[in-house]
Amino acid sequence: MLYTEVSSPISMKQTKKRIVAAFKKAGARIETKSRVKLKNKDDISLWYTPGVGAASEHLAAHPEDARSMSVKRNSVAVVSDGSAVLGLGNIGPYGALPVMEGKALIFREMAGIDAWPIVLDTQDPDEIIRTVLAIAPSFGGINLEDIKAPQCFAVEKALIEKLSIPVMHDDQHGTAIVTLAALINAAKVVKKKLPALRVVISGAGAAGTAVALLLRAAGITDIIVLDRAGALYVGRPDMNTDKQGLALVTNPRKAIGDLATVLMGADVFIGVSGPDLLTADHIRSMAGKAIVFALSNPVPEIMPDEAKKGGAFIVGTGRSDFPNQINNALVFPGIFRGALDKGVTSITQETKVRAAKALASLVTNPTANKIVPDIFDKRVVPTVAKAVR
Repeated sequence: MLYTEVSSPISMKQTKKRIVAAFKKAGARIETKSRVKLKNKDDISLWYTPGVGAASEHLAAHPEDARSMSVKRNSVAVVSDGSAVLGLGNIGPYGALPVMEGKALIFREMAGIDAWPIVLDTQDPDEIIRTVLAIAPSFGGINLEDIKAPQCFAVEKALIEKLSIPVMHDDQHGTAIVTLAALINAAKVVKKKLPALRVVISGAGAAGTAVALLLRAAGITDIIVLDRAGALYVGRPDMNTDKQGLALVTNPRKAIGDLATVLMGADVFIGVSGPDLLTADHIRSMAGKAIVFALSNPVPEIMPDEAKKGGAFIVGTGRSDFPNQINNALVFPGIFRGALDKGVTSITQETKVRAAKALASLVTNPTANKIVPDIFDKRVVPTVAKAVR
């Protein structure tokens, strides 16, 4: 039982203690492992000195061979500044470390990728960019994680422009891909056409922005995105540059108001904002057979049983203890597996849409309680990887 599921403060405290104790006992959940053996002096001479000198001279002259001659061929840096960790907020590099290590564990176990958790003791975007550029020669890909908006947009954009290896902010694009996959199958279950859906997204940060843009790329046009001040629309005052850009390509009906106002008649609610923001009454105002994706983690915008009380036909969360776990762990291992294997240098919108469709296709007969494959489905990583070109 997770600590967020426990109602009693005493039980919650005890459960947290058990989790901390388990982590202390494990010490570390990942480790490095040699791929060649050192059995005798000849091995030392080949793989270290003096043999390694020849390899060093070659790579100095031919850096393009690093993918075939070094750890770069199968490695990903999982980088965070700890500014937006899960639903816990800005808790810094040490708070981010367990999450990044967990991501590295998933990379290894699910996709056979060697990933390193790298948490930075800075939240200055320029310094983050310089640091990642400086360490990039060792890696075949960069997975950015838990960096707050709007800084995350500038960091990712700069790294994509400057590096010839794939860079993906998983909070943005992993979330967007798995959300689109879930929505493709949810639309089939409720017998509604994907492009005709009216979608409301609560949260205009990293995930909300990426979800909105990917849904548009998939053909959905009626999308309203909200931040704390209400719906984004062209001309609304006090919006930063990123929100202004998002307003230009969303909210075609120019709706104005709070969540309760814009949600009336909507087919889909997607929450990537914070806990307990949605109520059963909100859902009652939505269109029939409402689809509710409450993805804030670890505590969703509304708990599934409460959403069902409001009449939600399909409910998804980011958690593993409820049906329909819409979690980016279904995406990032396969995306990077495909990118590393095929030498892909960037992850395009077209690639993301293909990956979402491929992921959705693994559920051949979707139901209200089964719209995405299980995270342990062994078909997931190779299917998503195949979509990367």
